[in-house]
Amino acid sequence: MNVEMIKSAIEGLSEPERRALAEWLIELEERAWDAEIERDFSPGGGRGHALIQEIDREIESGKFTRLDEGMRSRQRRR
Repeated sequence: MNVEMIKSAIEGLSEPERRALAEWLIELEERAWDAEIERDFSPGGGRGHALIQEIDREIESGKFTRLDEGMRSRQRRR
C-alpha cells in the first residue's frame, strides 16, 4: 500500500471515521514529539543535554532570575 492508496481510502471514510483517524494521527505525532524531546535532552548524548547542563550551572552559581521576577522586570521596561 502506498500513500496515494491510503489517501484514497481516507476519502472514502465517513466524517466520524475521518475525525477518529485525525485524532489518532495527532496522538501519534504527539507521542513522536515526546520521544524526540526525551532523546534530545537525555543525559549522555542528547543534542539539548549540554544546554540543560549550562542552565543547571547558572542556577547553582546564582546567575538566574526567577521567571515571575523576570516577567515583572520586562513589563516595567516597556
